Amino acid sequence: MRLRSRIPLVATVAVIAVGVLASCSRAAEAPAPAPAASGTPAAELRLAYFPNITHAPALIGLDKGFFAQELGSTKLTTQPFNAGPDEVAALLGGSLDAGFIGSSPAINAFAKSNGAVRLIAGSTSGGAQLVVAPGITTPDQLKGKIIATPQAGNTQDVSFKKWLKANNLEIGTGPDKVTVQNLDNPRTLDLFKSGQLAGGWLPEPWSSRLVDAGAKVLVDEKSLWPNGQFPTTVLIVRTQYLQEHPDTIAALLRGEQKAIDFATGNPAEAKTVTNDSIKKLTNSALAPAVLDRAFSELSFTIDPLAATFPQLSKDSVTAGATEKETKLAGFLDLKALNSVLQAAGKPAVDAAGLDKQG
Repeated sequence: MRLRSRIPLVATVAVIAVGVLASCSRAAEAPAPAPAASGTPAAELRLAYFPNITHAPALIGLDKGFFAQELGSTKLTTQPFNAGPDEVAALLGGSLDAGFIGSSPAINAFAKSNGAVRLIAGSTSGGAQLVVAPGITTPDQLKGKIIATPQAGNTQDVSFKKWLKANNLEIGTGPDKVTVQNLDNPRTLDLFKSGQLAGGWLPEPWSSRLVDAGAKVLVDEKSLWPNGQFPTTVLIVRTQYLQEHPDTIAALLRGEQKAIDFATGNPAEAKTVTNDSIKKLTNSALAPAVLDRAFSELSFTIDPLAATFPQLSKDSVTAGATEKETKLAGFLDLKALNSVLQAAGKPAVDAAGLDKQG
């Protein structure tokens, strides 16, 4: 399953993605002061997402027209990506306004940009696993093996490297180390089938696709978090865009809430819509067993699970994705989301103090 060549932005930003994320140590600086909000509806909203089950609310919102309906006269332009670091490069480069993205790249974007992005909502919890060849049953058996993650610094890459360190496993080459190979998810599946990879720490549906190809679950990331909840996918936006077009962002959030309500209230149809969308983007649909398993491994929530982000920031340091812990003061801006939730008669979500400027 590969993204079609009609989306060249992925290729152009991939070269600079590592550079964009490499120097996240500026997190200690205070976020840039905000200009006064104009409240003018935007002429266009450029939105990013992945063709993954973990981005089902985005796929459903697009397919069912929930975003377009709420945005009204604002033109919606969309761009799919394979992994978060590429999306961050495009967002910070000014070619995107908002994006569904993993939690670790969201933190890195905030740190690197000195507060030029804000996290405004959640989307998906769970749905990531370390799946390996069936003969591997203990962490020590990963020594001398090659394990894939989608991209250096992405959410699963950080989780895997943190887990390796917790299990006293060294990253590198040789019989006593674990080689971490960053690969596009479709390539990971191909190489696992051919025996060239021992497995991967992957998001859905890719962990389920490897299971379908014979892999076994060694670690379900849900087991590493309280109550099994951690933010796999969140929604971020450029701070300037949020300040200049709060009504447009509120419309985007209303569309997302409609998509999440649809996914939770109509699970069978949600699977069909998501699978059809993935097929359109990648020329390949998921087998029914893979689709069912993938959906069972995650949940959808507009709550960003803010209380988990201080730990996620520490994990990025542990994994070597950042040099020092990101100061998260001002990272979240949930004013628009809580206004949308209040208008819909739903409870507000907690920013865990991360909406306060440092």
